[in-house]
Amino acid sequence: MRKKEDKSLFLEHFGDTPKLRVFDFLIGNFFFDFPMTEIARESNVSYNSIVTFFDGWIKKGILIKTRKVGKSDYHKLNMNNSFVSDIVRLNWRMVKADLGLLEETKKQIFPVSNH
Repeated sequence: MRKKEDKSLFLEHFGDTPKLRVFDFLIGNFFFDFPMTEIARESNVSYNSIVTFFDGWIKKGILIKTRKVGKSDYHKLNMNNSFVSDIVRLNWRMVKADLGLLEETKKQIFPVSNH
């Protein structure tokens, strides 16, 4: 597996685990659908690791199956799931705050230490 150069703000703040890497990749590409093999490759997580939680995410409504191409099922984030849409919105607020576009949010997400 290749090593990702820079961690996203999402991974910096919530940790770098296989589930969060997959979630991070899918958040950044929430308009698109992917087969499990491509999700594994692009999120830098082994296919065997994804298999352990993928079906659970489908059952919980986090992921939805969009189509089948050959033997591959394609999935994407279920933006109609309130948990997913809240996490995507949180991610974008974190990015905007980091860029200084939301000053009031920047103070909340990135508190300044008075030490």
